[in-house]
Amino acid sequence: MNYSKKIIIAIDGYSSTGKSTMAKWLAREVGYGYVDTGAMYRAVTLYALDNGLFDGDTVREAELVRRLPEVHISFAPSTDGRNETYLNGRNVEQEIRSMRVSDKVSIIAAIADVRRDMVRQQQAMGLHKGIVMDGRDIGTMVFPQAEMKVFVTASARVRAQRRYDELLAKGDTGVTFDDVLRNVTERDRIDTTRAEGPLRQAHDALVLDNSTMTRDEQNQWLLDKFNDIISRQP
Repeated sequence: MNYSKKIIIAIDGYSSTGKSTMAKWLAREVGYGYVDTGAMYRAVTLYALDNGLFDGDTVREAELVRRLPEVHISFAPSTDGRNETYLNGRNVEQEIRSMRVSDKVSIIAAIADVRRDMVRQQQAMGLHKGIVMDGRDIGTMVFPQAEMKVFVTASARVRAQRRYDELLAKGDTGVTFDDVLRNVTERDRIDTTRAEGPLRQAHDALVLDNSTMTRDEQNQWLLDKFNDIISRQP
């Protein structure tokens, strides 16, 4: 297959469906760049938490928006080749995956000015195509012209179990499965009902329900769809 052709691949879907894992794999497989847009919102959330901008579940929105120019997010490969997230020059990859951040990220992601700033940065990253980007609104808001759009879903309980197992593997034993399930369902509610850039399936997206799929089956599905689309590019 001729991978010299460059397209934009937009992968959207619910939290804890493994979007980032599959997007990273596909990007490596076809030699494309990868951007984890969820990590960008998590980094802004971490900034807000670390700078005392939350009062409970309420964020001081005007102050956060005023300080957005101070929030510099970048990505760099680790020694094993994984992309890691940096906030103002500091590696925050582990911190942004904590429940502390997960509990607040949908609140931050619902702020219109934050989303507009992130979308602007994301669109700049995809100017030359040859990129895989995952998030909630990539195929609907960021790159509605993307040649390949995938919408990923799985049952809430399956997603919560995956997230719970991931946290345990990282040594985070302070949460229960029920805590994670509540977080997953609440994020679904916020993500799908927010006014700015809500999570929804693009009309031309390919739907991937990976509730019962193995990692290998999922990857083969993605690669088959990519090869089919790339073969039809002029």
